[in-house]
Amino acid sequence: MIRVIYLLQIADLTERQRLIESTLRGEKWKVPTPKGKYRDVTDREMIDLAQHLQGWTQSVYRFGCAFVHLSDFHNHLAQDPFQRLSEAEKQDVLSYMRKYHGGPLHENPDMEELSTYLPRVFDKIADNLKCYLEQLERGETEHE
Repeated sequence: MIRVIYLLQIADLTERQRLIESTLRGEKWKVPTPKGKYRDVTDREMIDLAQHLQGWTQSVYRFGCAFVHLSDFHNHLAQDPFQRLSEAEKQDVLSYMRKYHGGPLHENPDMEELSTYLPRVFDKIADNLKCYLEQLERGETEHE
């Protein structure tokens, strides 16, 4: 989502296509510098741009980062992956889910409880991105 917002701010369609192709090849994004060299596009740079345009992107990004770590722990039956997150990552997930999805209510939920909220989380993220794209089509890029 952050990358899509970043891409949409690039007016040069050839440059957009180049970055998309870099993604498909699994390469880091690089952008030209004024001196004709290339530098990496950082997550911070993309987040700052997206946050400036859409205030909700920071919380989605933080939730996503913690969720990526959950996906690293595939054997949910052997050990609850949520319990293996750092306290900061746990709080990011819980804060996001409580603010936008009404739960979970427990201070230390297990993965089974968290998983009941995930379809709503992904639907909300998709809806926000769709809304942003519609605003962009209408020429409205600022989140109201």
